Amino acid sequence: MNKVPLTVRGAAKLQEELRKLKTEDRPRIINAIAEARAHGDLKENAEYHAAREQQSFAEGRIKEIEAKLSNATIIDVTTVNAEGKVIFGATVVVADEDNGEEVTYQIVGEDEADIKQNMISIGSPIARALIGKAEGDVAVVQTPGGVRNLEIVEVRYE
Repeated sequence: MNKVPLTVRGAAKLQEELRKLKTEDRPRIINAIAEARAHGDLKENAEYHAAREQQSFAEGRIKEIEAKLSNATIIDVTTVNAEGKVIFGATVVVADEDNGEEVTYQIVGEDEADIKQNMISIGSPIARALIGKAEGDVAVVQTPGGVRNLEIVEVRYE
């Protein structure tokens, strides 16, 4: 499987979720299954089936997170000398040339992307247009609403 980029913060979030699933959720679910088994007939025991479903979900999520972490290349943008260029993990302030509106984006991995927090995926059209550019450059982005020209106002590595 290909290595996928992940920021230090994204990796820490996944590791914390994995820790919680293994040390808190898994034991709680096992206890719920044991308690439901004690009630007798498993065929018609809704508590038992619900607990088994939770267990299945939790175990699937554990495997998914472990796979993501094992295939991740964790990039600490604060240690990379990018010479002012936009790279994976960088925080970029852009101004739309049409309306002057400024927006701040952080370029992150697919799993970390959250547009509500202005964290955009490395594979998104905006991120692809910004990568490799520096302050003062203009990135031309093809969006569903048409072409946008985004001037790079600032590049930060935090």
